[in-house]
Amino acid sequence: MKVIGVACLGTEPSRELISKAREFVRELARLCGSGVYLALGGYWGLMKVVVEEALANDVQVVLFPPIEREYEQFPGKVLVIRTGMGYRLRSVVFVRSVDVLTILGGEAGTFQEAVTAYLEGKPVLVLGNTGLMTDKLAGFTPYLDTRELAEVKIISEPSVLAREACRLVSN
Repeated sequence: MKVIGVACLGTEPSRELISKAREFVRELARLCGSGVYLALGGYWGLMKVVVEEALANDVQVVLFPPIEREYEQFPGKVLVIRTGMGYRLRSVVFVRSVDVLTILGGEAGTFQEAVTAYLEGKPVLVLGNTGLMTDKLAGFTPYLDTRELAEVKIISEPSVLAREACRLVSN
């Protein structure tokens, strides 16, 4: 099983970001096929858009909601992993469960997931120019520090981001 993590904004996204997220998911579905799962940390904000688009394109979804929100309503076709952990710790479990982490724009929590993925040696693919805090990751590429644990790539086009994620999980 190949798992692509999607870390993104947990609050209301702009229309432009919604459009980019949908394009990303549609291209993932087209290129990766049914052999890939998308993993996310919840079902609200931009994450909800990604989950709904994935389900509409027959992509399987796994969610890792924090304990504070693990008993919310989730779509029936989604596998929900209730870790019993709060936001920060569930992010570690979520990131350790993926083969590659894609970032569609976010704030501090998404930034933390990018750093965790890097520290765990997971490739990090970041959608650039979102206007959100994760755009600052561009200042740290291709590595977050001198250890060079995993490559961090900034990619400005959602379809190219999807193509690179599929390539990484196929290898």
